[in-house]
Amino acid sequence: MSELQGILRREVAKLLEEGTVDLFVGYVDADLPLKTSVRFLRSPEEAEALVWNASCTSNPAALLPPLFRRPEGLRGEWTPPRVGILAKGCVSRSVVGLINARQVPRDSLYILGIGCDGVIDRHRVMQRLGVAELAEASVEDGNVTVRATDGTAQTLELVEALYAGCRVCRHHAAVIADATIGGEPAPSDDETRYADVEAFSERSSEERWMAFMEEISRCVRCYACREACPNCYCNECFADETAPKWIGVTTDPADLAFFHIGRAYHQAGRCVDCGACVAACPQGIDLRLLNQKVNQDVAVLFGGEASVSLEEPEPLCQFAMEDDQGFMTEP
Repeated sequence: MSELQGILRREVAKLLEEGTVDLFVGYVDADLPLKTSVRFLRSPEEAEALVWNASCTSNPAALLPPLFRRPEGLRGEWTPPRVGILAKGCVSRSVVGLINARQVPRDSLYILGIGCDGVIDRHRVMQRLGVAELAEASVEDGNVTVRATDGTAQTLELVEALYAGCRVCRHHAAVIADATIGGEPAPSDDETRYADVEAFSERSSEERWMAFMEEISRCVRCYACREACPNCYCNECFADETAPKWIGVTTDPADLAFFHIGRAYHQAGRCVDCGACVAACPQGIDLRLLNQKVNQDVAVLFGGEASVSLEEPEPLCQFAMEDDQGFMTEP
């Protein structure tokens, strides 16, 4: 167990024991290699199950909004729970976004910030090593070593195994926190932030469309990406509405394109590039490229960055006379 993981367990146990929070949202080991799960902890003893490592890919902020919704049928006064959450940089930005969108109350949250050097993209590891499924995995001395179900073992440098967004992340530390543990890693080079998008944009429109359709053709409409995303907090998704019915529920190419493009536009000015959607996809679909393209367009057209401050409105929640209006007047 790392020293930081030990500090984490003691801090959370103290928060629960002293009643600072009613429950804490953190990571615990999962059954599969290079995987962790998010769990609600309600007692100091449960804090011993907490882990912190490069496999903590989920975004626990996605679980916050339901905790603060008044239970249906409840009469009389209701006091929302006091919730603690472990927040690396992208998770803290998601929390800021939820607070700004009035989905969670700031005064009922205890944010425990933690420095993050990046998390492992399990799909990327298996793809790079040509492994269909993992039997075991370990991370040590800057390397990821995996053993496939056929018994063969391979090693990959950790930096090559990280989620693409982690390699260009500008917020390795929490942007908002009530307390912080661990150090503050240095931010990545901002010049490479949209390198993948810019390289993709150099292709012709036909090539881009064919690549996009080929990528999403593997989608099985399980909605894991939607469920894992902290920004998908609508009571009813446009994909589920029946009056009016916006989209079919099939895996027809037109339905798949409508869902993924529509969802990407819903993330405009809000996506923090946490990678939860990519990590959750059972088909290993690269959803990041489309989301980052929308992020880049918002940054260029309107400036600003999503969810970095409680005092700064989201880019698409503010107006300035000097904003470029070309997208309306010259489509």
